[in-house]
Amino acid sequence: METQDIVVRGARVHNLKNVSLELPKNKLICFTGVSGSGKSSLAFDTLYAEGQRRYVTSLSAYARQFLGQMEKPDVDQITGLAPTISIAQKTAGQNPRSTVGTITEIYDYLRVLFARVGTPHCTGCGQPIGAQSRDQIVARIRALPLNSHLHILAPVVQERKGEYHELFEELQRTGYIRVRVDGQIFTLDEAPELDRYSRHNIEVVVDRVVLREQAGPRLEEAVDNALRLAQDSFIVARDDGDDMLLSASFDCTTCGISYQEPTPQMFSFNNPQGMCSDCSGLGTQVLMSEHLMVPDPSKSIRGGALEPLGEIENNRWRLHLYEGAAEHLGFDLDTPWKKLKDAQKQSFLYGLGDKKIPVTYTNLRNYTWSHDDQYEGVVQFLEEKFHGANDKQRRELEQYMGSQICANCHGGRLRPESLAVKIDEHNMPQLTSIAIEEARDFFNAVSFEDTKALIAEEALKEIRGRLQLMCDMGLGYLTLDRGAHTLSGGEAQRIRLASQIGSGLVGVLY
Repeated sequence: METQDIVVRGARVHNLKNVSLELPKNKLICFTGVSGSGKSSLAFDTLYAEGQRRYVTSLSAYARQFLGQMEKPDVDQITGLAPTISIAQKTAGQNPRSTVGTITEIYDYLRVLFARVGTPHCTGCGQPIGAQSRDQIVARIRALPLNSHLHILAPVVQERKGEYHELFEELQRTGYIRVRVDGQIFTLDEAPELDRYSRHNIEVVVDRVVLREQAGPRLEEAVDNALRLAQDSFIVARDDGDDMLLSASFDCTTCGISYQEPTPQMFSFNNPQGMCSDCSGLGTQVLMSEHLMVPDPSKSIRGGALEPLGEIENNRWRLHLYEGAAEHLGFDLDTPWKKLKDAQKQSFLYGLGDKKIPVTYTNLRNYTWSHDDQYEGVVQFLEEKFHGANDKQRRELEQYMGSQICANCHGGRLRPESLAVKIDEHNMPQLTSIAIEEARDFFNAVSFEDTKALIAEEALKEIRGRLQLMCDMGLGYLTLDRGAHTLSGGEAQRIRLASQIGSGLVGVLY
């Protein structure tokens, strides 16, 4: 007969002196007492230890060898004990990639929801993207210059780990001859040995085409085969240009750009398919800061306004570039920094792009010659110096660097194609940056039509339930993108508790 209480008889673990008591189930119980009175001994070393020991004992001998076996606590009898889970009292760690959303697994369900029912938009014009016909795809290819040498490629593996021996064998049996592996083309007879622990990209060479007037039927057949093999998207690789992605389902006809079908990996800032390429999915970058580089704006550049450059007179080659850039921008190196215009400061620090400017170099023998050269800017020079420096030089330069919001993703952590997928005109970072209470209200109100409603049902159910649980635990003021390393001990503890309760287990002793 099932008891309604947990009954402990004769507990003698550590400081416990033959303690017997009855604990009601389905209640919140608090043990109090002075230090050394046996609170932890009863909770962790008696109840938790015995619950874990009984669970592990119920497993097979083979399974037990992979689990730590806990010692039987010194107690006469414990009855009515449910499976136990202990939540450690510790901070959430210092990993900047761990957030409230990832700890509670809400972010995982958001990735699935956006991939399956989100509306992709063009990164160029911002309009929703749609399908295009086979004839429109062929017309896009035929618009390339005549006599272009093209490879029609069907992607079959994208950023996945493995050796893929069986895939190569299957492709060879199907009749294909060549594949492109990580950017290099191989015949299937000489397929490379791949590192099983590295990520790879593999595309099948469907056909090689020289774009001529009479190449129409062959090109159409190659497009059909590529669309079928790669599930509605393929790559056109040109010998004299960048690859061109073409999709039958995700294309902006206004801008003439095709996109990949959204996948959950595209919304993960920990995955190369989804993370912003500039900040590697962190949302911030450690860069040279003007405020830190110029502690005294009354000084001139020649007088040491840009402190990390040191004495610029000591490097004659860098000096002649600075003098040429200053002359091009309309000032000289003896002008105090505070008197320069914002545009002049910006160009001097961050460069002039690909534009070449006239500069004059004078060597130690006073021999002078002029030439045109690019000016990359002080910041790029210092950052390249930082990445190639030894530890001592890095420490010297670090004092002039600060954390800044990534200029590419604006703190969203994701690549532009992922940021352009929206639900009810909101993208992923917009929903993870609002308070959990607001996010709960948004997802309670959001609705989809027809097939999308059926697809989104399970993910929405989990998202709504976990957001409500977070609010019930008093964490509605947090945001899902809040870094775990910024949480207080109490917040981290409640989030871990919410993660456990959100798992749906019942009858468990926490």
